[in-house]
Amino acid sequence: MFADTLLIVGISICTAFFAEGVTYILVYRTEKYKKLKASIEKQTKKLDKKKETVTDISRQPGHKKKIEKEEERLKSEKRDLSYVKMQSMIVIGFIFTSLMGMFNSIFDGRVVGKLPFTPISFIQGISHRNLSGDDYTDCSFIFLYILCTMSIRQNIQKILGFAPSRAVSKVGGIFTPPANFKQN
Repeated sequence: MFADTLLIVGISICTAFFAEGVTYILVYRTEKYKKLKASIEKQTKKLDKKKETVTDISRQPGHKKKIEKEEERLKSEKRDLSYVKMQSMIVIGFIFTSLMGMFNSIFDGRVVGKLPFTPISFIQGISHRNLSGDDYTDCSFIFLYILCTMSIRQNIQKILGFAPSRAVSKVGGIFTPPANFKQN
C-alpha cells in the first residue's frame, strides 16, 4: 500500500510538470500572454496608486469614475487572459482524462492509502470508489490522485514562476463581487 501511495504521488508530480510544460508551450511563451500579463501588472500598480492617493472618494466624484473605469479595463484584460489560458486547459483536460482512465484501470479495486478519518457522505463516493468492503477509511486511487495533483500543481506553478502575482490576485477576478456590493 505504501509503494502504491508513493507511486501515485510520483505520477501526480510527473503529470503536473507535463501539464505545466503543455501550458508553457501553448500559453506562457506567446506574445499575447506576455503583453496581457505585463499590462495587467502595470494597471494593477497604477490602480493601487490611485486608490492610495485618494483619501475620501465621496468628495471627489470625478476621481471615483476614473478608478471605476480603470477597474473595468483591468477586469476586461483579466477576462482576455483567462480566455488565452482556457485554450490550454481544454487540451490538458483531454490529456488528463485519458491518463485518468489508464491509471484508474491499473489501480482498480486496490486500496492505496488509509485515511485518518471517515469522510463525509458525499466525498465517500470518490474516496472509496471501486473498493470493496465497508471500511470508508480506505482510500482509492482517484481520491489520492486528485488531492496530490491539486496541491502539487499549485506549488509547481509557484516554483516555475507561472502563478499570478499577489498584486493581481488581490484585485480579484470575474467572480469577485464589486467593491460597493453589500451583503445583508
